[in-house]
Amino acid sequence: MTYPPQKHRLQSLLSPRLWRLSCLLLLATGGQSVAQESDHQYTSEAIQAGSRVYVQQCALCHGPQGETVDGINLRLGQFRTARTDDDLAGVISGGAAGGRMPAFTLRPEELNGVIAYIRAGFDPSGVAISIGDATRGKALFEGKGECASCHRVNGKGPRTAPDLSDIGVLRTPAILQNSMVAPAATLLPINRAVRIVTRREETVFGRRLNEDTYTVQLIDANEQLRSFVKADLVSYELSSEPVHQPTTLSGDEVADLVGYLLTLRGMQ
Repeated sequence: MTYPPQKHRLQSLLSPRLWRLSCLLLLATGGQSVAQESDHQYTSEAIQAGSRVYVQQCALCHGPQGETVDGINLRLGQFRTARTDDDLAGVISGGAAGGRMPAFTLRPEELNGVIAYIRAGFDPSGVAISIGDATRGKALFEGKGECASCHRVNGKGPRTAPDLSDIGVLRTPAILQNSMVAPAATLLPINRAVRIVTRREETVFGRRLNEDTYTVQLIDANEQLRSFVKADLVSYELSSEPVHQPTTLSGDEVADLVGYLLTLRGMQ
């Protein structure tokens, strides 16, 4: 599973009306990360509209990437209590923090748009996704999904595919989902499979780790780190196709896997 990001620009200050919404979101989120569930379907238009609402209403407190409040990351779906889309809507429209945060009324399209944008991982061109149960996702990762047969997590597992120990910090939910259902679209160039033939007639298959003008480094099929001088190679073929093929798991199972991957935040 391989994976790249996006930026948004703060465009305006908040009016008093919009300030209350931003603060409401601020109090409703923060603290520990929990699995979120996108249980509504959103259109691309809603996500794009939501990006504009977010920049105008929320970015002053939460930042363009939703990560300026300590312990909170809206882009990566780190909330305190909200799990479902209805939870998010309820916090915004019903108030929070024991009445210290007043209820706020948004037009339905504004409310849906903000939630859609958050669920899409702050990608206005993306799609809102479902994030399921992390416990079920871990079982899928280690079992039916066969992810653990290639990927390493916190020191356990092979090195033939990228290490996923901190993938929940590095990638958005939308990119994680895409890496399973459309891996070719998220394949990073540095992680492409390679086939090398040396002057000694050795054929080596592996995953590229690093490359410069004169050398290339890779992990071979035996999980050994290899380094080659390009001048010593008979051929060097770089695949544009991912080793990982689109998953055959169901939508609910993919959601559970995304939920598990988001919990991978490195050794803590």
